This record gives sequence, C-alpha cells and structure tokens, in this order.
Amino acid sequence: MNPRLKDLYFKEIQPALKTQFGFKNIYMTPKIEKVVLNMGLGLDGADSKILKSCEEDLAKISGQKPVVTKFKKSIANFKTRQGTNAGLKVTLRKNKMYEFLDRLVNIALPRIKDFRGLSPKGFDKFGNYTFGVKEHIIFPEASFERADKVRGLDIVIVISAMDKEHSYALLEKLNFPFIKKGDN
Repeated sequence: MNPRLKDLYFKEIQPALKTQFGFKNIYMTPKIEKVVLNMGLGLDGADSKILKSCEEDLAKISGQKPVVTKFKKSIANFKTRQGTNAGLKVTLRKNKMYEFLDRLVNIALPRIKDFRGLSPKGFDKFGNYTFGVKEHIIFPEASFERADKVRGLDIVIVISAMDKEHSYALLEKLNFPFIKKGDN
C-alpha cells in the first residue's frame, strides 16, 4: 500500500506544479529524492551507552537503523580525535521517506512549543531544504521519559528542482508550515 503523501503527490501536486510553472513534461516537476536525518553527538559519541540510546531513538523516529558517523580530522580545540564517533545519520528514500514527511508535517512540527513556522531561507542554490529541530522528542516514537537528554536533529530534504522557487512551491503544496512575509 502506498503512503498517503505519495498518492497525493502523484495524483494532485505533480499535475498542479506542471500547470503552475508551465512545464512541457510532467517529469520536469520538482520531486523529493531523499530525506537525510542527522544527529550530532559531539563528545557524547565516545560513551557507548549514550550512543546506543540515541541510535534506538533515531531508529524509532525514522523506521530504519542509523549509521554511526566518524570524525574525519583531529581538532584539539573541539576535543575530537580522528576516527571516533561523531554522530548518527539516516537516509530515507521511497515509501519510508513519504511516511516520515507525513508524520513530520502533521504530527511532529505542531508539537513544537511556540512554533511559528519554518524559515523559507533554508534553501540552497540547488533547491534542497535544510532545517534543524532542537528537540528530538517532538516525535511521538521517542519517549520523553526514556530519553536521557534532549538532543537536536538536522533534517535535509533533497529535491530535484531547477531552482529555489520550484522547491518552495513543492514543499508548500505538501503543507510545510513556512513563515509568511507578513507574519512576525
């Protein structure tokens, strides 16, 4: 069974974007390629207990096992050693990606305290959107009681688009809560 958001994209959003931007072909419309979740641990990466706890939380949030990332260089000021654990990352594609985005927009983001919307300045020159979440416990899968410490989470949405405007239009049609220019 296809995720709800995937069906919505192919039946309604993709044809609407084609007419909105005047594309000749439906395959020219922007499409979400993948979603990357990143949780940096810093000095806590050396503690195997904390690493295991964060790994379980990220696995519950994303639906698949995260990969442990390593430091590439030793930097004395940051107290890092080359080859030691730096954090965790997960790359979501296909159905899991659409299910995660659906949960993110409809369940997790509204649970953020004093949430006013996502900044539209998070797009890079290729049209990919990046934003951070200060608390990973906004997801209902990660329990507040079991978490030893509230950690941040970076979310990167990789979009195949020609520019920022096309990516912004796609995410807006997927109900991403962006801050409007008149709002404060």
